[in-house]
Amino acid sequence: MRFLLAFAVVATYFSPAVAADQYTADVVIYGGTSAAVTAAVQVKQMGKSALIVCPDKHLGGLTSGGLGWTDSGKKDAIGGLSRQFYHRVWKYYQDADAWTFEDQSKFGNRNQSPPSKNGDGSTMWVFEPHVAEAIFEDYIEEYDIPVHRDEWLDRTTGKGVTKKNGRIQSITMKSGNTYVGKMFLDTTYEGDLIAAAGVDYHVGREANSVYNEKWNGVQVGVLHHGHHFKKPVSPYRTPGDPDSGLLPHISDEPPGKKGEGDHRLQAYCFRMCLTNVDENRIPFPKPSGYDPDEYELLVRVFESGWRQAFNKFDPIPNHKTDTNNHGPFSTDKIGENYDYPEATYERRREIIKEHEDYQKGLMYFLANDPRVPDEIRTKMAKWGLAKDEFTDNGGWPHQIYVREARRMIGDYVMTEHDVLDEKVTPNSVGMGSYTLDSHNVQRYIKPDGYVQNEGDIGVHVPRPYEISYGSLVPKKSQCENLLVPVCVSSSHIAFGSIRMEPVFMILGQSAATAACMAIDQAIAVQEVPYPELRERLLKDGQVLELTDPDAILSRKLPGVVVDDRQAEKTGQWKSSSTNRAFVDAGYIHNDNTEQGKKSVVFKAELKPGRYEVRMSYAPNNNRATNVPVAIHHADGTTLRTVNERQKPDIDGVFVSLGTYTFDAANAWVQINTDETDGYVVVDAIQFLPANK
Repeated sequence: MRFLLAFAVVATYFSPAVAADQYTADVVIYGGTSAAVTAAVQVKQMGKSALIVCPDKHLGGLTSGGLGWTDSGKKDAIGGLSRQFYHRVWKYYQDADAWTFEDQSKFGNRNQSPPSKNGDGSTMWVFEPHVAEAIFEDYIEEYDIPVHRDEWLDRTTGKGVTKKNGRIQSITMKSGNTYVGKMFLDTTYEGDLIAAAGVDYHVGREANSVYNEKWNGVQVGVLHHGHHFKKPVSPYRTPGDPDSGLLPHISDEPPGKKGEGDHRLQAYCFRMCLTNVDENRIPFPKPSGYDPDEYELLVRVFESGWRQAFNKFDPIPNHKTDTNNHGPFSTDKIGENYDYPEATYERRREIIKEHEDYQKGLMYFLANDPRVPDEIRTKMAKWGLAKDEFTDNGGWPHQIYVREARRMIGDYVMTEHDVLDEKVTPNSVGMGSYTLDSHNVQRYIKPDGYVQNEGDIGVHVPRPYEISYGSLVPKKSQCENLLVPVCVSSSHIAFGSIRMEPVFMILGQSAATAACMAIDQAIAVQEVPYPELRERLLKDGQVLELTDPDAILSRKLPGVVVDDRQAEKTGQWKSSSTNRAFVDAGYIHNDNTEQGKKSVVFKAELKPGRYEVRMSYAPNNNRATNVPVAIHHADGTTLRTVNERQKPDIDGVFVSLGTYTFDAANAWVQINTDETDGYVVVDAIQFLPANK
């Protein structure tokens, strides 16, 4: 892990005896993430000099730090150097010698894709950490890119960044070394260069009111991925007794009101690379200071019947895993990272060590503590850290998963409206396609006295979305020669989708392209002509837009369309996108359970007049034939019944519920589940002005 390693050699940047030097490049890249490498390669391909200076000893960030099961979304949206990286992964695993502990044929074609239309070749999206790091190092050698490792930006006010006339002239490290460039990129997960350069940024969740969003602020009562307590669990040392005190890892602070902004962050963890091959396995070590009572809350989760401990042991080659957080109490150290983005290097080291000890202790607990159910403890004891990964760190990842830290407030702010395709995003420099995804940010006590997690969001996007060039650049008044492909200008919840490693590589390449063009034209990065930038990006294989012939986008439909994402739901509904056609990101269904206890209300603000009301659903032979629908209008309430096994007769998407007069500002349609005889699917309601 980079901060921890650096402090093991703390004299590197605190010793005054180290002679300071000055280095120069056309483009200076601060940070050693995957975005840093693709940016440097692109700079060299465009005939300019690039230099990477970073705190890291190991390049690649999370891509080489344990995240070997790529969160890719729609792979067709990934192009350029990012896609080439995954092609190199595929090429590596075509060599029989790469399969040390597993037969390639048994692993099969898992998470691989055939040759792409733009000729990049086959790709593979799962890999071992050391393979990713080797590929990044190959790039460095092939393109002769200087990399200055274990160099830490001096974040002391006025020391780390020298600016003149709105431009960074140089950046200075704790070692005293200075790096002079024409253009600078901040490719760190933390956004340290952004802050030191005086560029606006945000930490935490914005209130929903800031960007008129739904999924950003405090999300009490919203339960998505399953990373929540499904059954009542007491948070107190003596169950049910508040006077006994709280168990570890539970906050005694109120969670806040739904939609409010706060200082809280997505939880961090390490993406462990585990194996059950004995000859390559390091048994889970018992960390110093280990306290089994730290995991009492997990014992109570087991007592509630939960048994999904192995559900995120995602397989990668050679009988290894990318193991991620899963369930109500897991590897995420919820609520204990809030000060990380702004913290000193010393404090960050402490936070990282706290996370490491917590997670190592968790794994040791699961494999050894008699309170863990036998079927889990026995199986977990067969797993351990991989000996041949992170060999200079005892098999433990070098990089903590900084899911979010600072986010720039730049020329354009990406929000959920961009990601959910509710607006046209200008000047695309790449695409994202992953779910709006936030891990939990806090664990609190509900009014009923039980514990719950908050902040976990998982909202499907309707299609791959464009990422604006304006989100990579600061406001011109603040800096004219800085680009930011990782801590991009976005809201918390939009960043929850953008923050995927393939996207960081995409944006690193695009940022480098713009930097080189700004140098050639002697202009600010905000002035780079987009048509020229777009032409070069397309030439280099970037994907800037995709057209899905099956996509039905609410913003492109006539009238007023309310999607299930905007509807008010009673009871627990499940999201799906299995059956087409549907509006926007998918639909929800009642799981054919608790009939009569679940309902959905679609509200719309309409101008007075007559409207045809249409209902969208995705048909299937397991659907209910008798879905009750109530339309509230000026003349009262009309009840209709919809057979969802029949294909909708309006463009295969909608059925008409009739034409009604609406004379008030609000109109609503309620879909109920009373006595239904199958799955009830809910997608969208359209209010279409009737022809006069």
